[in-house]
Amino acid sequence: MALIFYLAVAGADEPIVQYDTIVVGLGAAGVTAASTLAKAGKKVLGLEAQNRIGGRVNTVPFGDGVVELGAEWINGQYSSRVYDTAIQNNITLLSQNLAMDVYKSDGTRDNNELVKELITYCLALIEDTNTEEDSLGAYITRKLKQHLKETHPELLNDKDFLKEFLALMDLTVDNFKGSNSWNEASTKTDYRELEGDRSLSWHRYGYKTFFELLLNTYQGGPGLANLDIKLNTEVTNIVWPQQPSTPVEVTCKDGKVYRANNVIVTVSVGVLKERHMTLFTPSLPSEKVNAISRLTVGLLDKIIISFDKPWWPVSQNLFVFLWKGEDKKKVDKEDLWTTKIYAASTDMGASNTLTLWTSGDTAKWVETIPEEIVKRKAFELLQKFLGANVTIPEPTGMVRSTWYSNPYIRGTFAFDSVSSVKYPNSRADLGKPLLDSAGIAKVLFAGEALDLTHFTNVHAASESGYKEAARILASSEN
Repeated sequence: MALIFYLAVAGADEPIVQYDTIVVGLGAAGVTAASTLAKAGKKVLGLEAQNRIGGRVNTVPFGDGVVELGAEWINGQYSSRVYDTAIQNNITLLSQNLAMDVYKSDGTRDNNELVKELITYCLALIEDTNTEEDSLGAYITRKLKQHLKETHPELLNDKDFLKEFLALMDLTVDNFKGSNSWNEASTKTDYRELEGDRSLSWHRYGYKTFFELLLNTYQGGPGLANLDIKLNTEVTNIVWPQQPSTPVEVTCKDGKVYRANNVIVTVSVGVLKERHMTLFTPSLPSEKVNAISRLTVGLLDKIIISFDKPWWPVSQNLFVFLWKGEDKKKVDKEDLWTTKIYAASTDMGASNTLTLWTSGDTAKWVETIPEEIVKRKAFELLQKFLGANVTIPEPTGMVRSTWYSNPYIRGTFAFDSVSSVKYPNSRADLGKPLLDSAGIAKVLFAGEALDLTHFTNVHAASESGYKEAARILASSEN
């Protein structure tokens, strides 16, 4: 019956192609999995709902070069499949020295070194908290007050400064986690940083180069003979059989059905939260449904502005915004989102652009505001904080990310929240393949959120995709 149905949909003159593996989603996990299998001789079909490859990596031409709307840096070297791919292909990576400077909303820069000292102290706490069971907000606040008592006791009596600085640290943590508040993020986490430089940039090459290298399309390469790719192809249903030796059937929005021995699903957890009930037939087991509901997905968005030429101090690459309480009170209600922009940073791929960073519910809101308003308010924000020290010209253009409103993404990366850490097995549970009655994997899962210790990063997604490809290759040898 399945074959008859397929012929009716595909048309009698369209040949049926039986694939070894279908990969759903062509971000870092999907492209790594698909290319690994194709290079091993497997016949692979990659299905991508968007009109481009890359997932939450999106390099776009802008300014006098390229900018990253998604992942910005290679976060660590050892061991990273992303870093290794660049080095093995003689791609020069540049380390971005994120030299920080703090600017205040009244245009002054008094106590600049003190604020930077305290930020550095608090940032270290984010990575040294896995034995505590608390929110990062409560933990950092408590530790900071202890630190001030020993080093700057006079600041404990400066209630305005303390409130302003804690608000800044809240935004800083949200920028790291994609959280709406630092009280959402948990101190207890399995997350671990890779060793080596955490701010390596693809600069003028763009992060897209990683995908070109994997797919053998870099500098006009011919691609991979065993890999078929279909863009603008949204998957609506995956039928995973219980009967041994029965293919998986993948139905797409255009009505076409594709068959394979197995399928690797690499869509984001945000998409799974929204669509898992209709995406799988039979429905997912309760273990996976619970894991999907319990994992927390963060949101980090960018507003990138271009100028005729750089006007900012060349020695600085990160401009942190510290709002004074009385200045924040003067902001109109409809512009309060501007008080939630953490910082502006320079871009390694373009010399005349600045990236402004925002997260959580504020980022969701900014995605809905007309572009011209966002550009004007961002320009006014730069004037407010940096304008006392330099003349800021009118911007020439703007691009921004929309990772939440994108129906094929729905967030940027997973993080350990106060609620999710109560269920420490969620990542592992979601990562288990769905088996047929003979114990053969029919549906496998990959993505950054499923890496047990390096989630949030491109290297985690890539490693996850490779792991599932290796699982298929190992089973085919038996």
